[in-house]
Amino acid sequence: MTTPRPVLFSLEPHMLAHSLAQKLPCDLGEFQSRAFPDGESYLKITTPVQGKDCMILVDLSHPDGKFLPLVFLADTLREMGARSVGLVAPYLCYMRQDRRFVDGEAVTSRIFAGLVSEKFDWLVTVDPHLHRYHSLDEIYAIPSRVVQGAPVLSEWLSGETDIFLVGPDAESEQWVSSIAAISGHPYVIGEKNRLGDRQVVITLPDLGDLSAKRAVIIDDVISSGHTVLECISALREKGVKDIDCACIHGIFVDDVDQQLVAGGLNQLVSCNTIIHESNRLDISRLLKEPMLALIGGTSA
Repeated sequence: MTTPRPVLFSLEPHMLAHSLAQKLPCDLGEFQSRAFPDGESYLKITTPVQGKDCMILVDLSHPDGKFLPLVFLADTLREMGARSVGLVAPYLCYMRQDRRFVDGEAVTSRIFAGLVSEKFDWLVTVDPHLHRYHSLDEIYAIPSRVVQGAPVLSEWLSGETDIFLVGPDAESEQWVSSIAAISGHPYVIGEKNRLGDRQVVITLPDLGDLSAKRAVIIDDVISSGHTVLECISALREKGVKDIDCACIHGIFVDDVDQQLVAGGLNQLVSCNTIIHESNRLDISRLLKEPMLALIGGTSA
């Protein structure tokens, strides 16, 4: 018996949807949604899903306004007869609060993981911010696959010449060093002293002859952008004139992308995990195999 082609729904318009539909291959699902005058959501699925493996694509930046619509879609797919419902979240939220730092705080990473695990059969994501957790299995009760964005950055950097890479802090050293090894460029790691949510100080080591080269700041997530802004200042103090920045996830709150460019960046480059005008690196090919493995392999 021929297995029906899986169906991919995109909670919001996302450039990865069409690319993934071609690479898997799968069908693109359609649904109608709108808000009632009181702000509640209306949802109607218009693609038949009976007996089909379904996936929902959504970047979970700014997640609070997305989560209820995501749950409504996932639950309705099951009610309409979907065989399975998987979550493709190129950016995975609620990884920051991984412990109770002060009595009374919510450990939101565990709470959110529990909610997602109740609604989905599996999860694929890109470079989640694993700090105190060794893997997603510590908090997610469903099968998960983590895709590394480093190969995409390495390929892009391999075509660049006369540059050196800069990791803003010790947390970035492991993967900046691996990118540098593949791309063949030297690198340095800064020391970050965090004074608050929006205040950090970056100290760089002696750059020597590297100060004459173009610096490329590498970070996994740029949110408030204060770390990168401080890194730019630190590089300027070391005499570096040409500075680029590349990241996996560009959240860019409060229009900080414009501040970064105004602060002296030649170019700002991000992967297309979160839609932004800086998207130059496509991670869709890296998502294909993990997704196929979790939905049970290729479909006819």
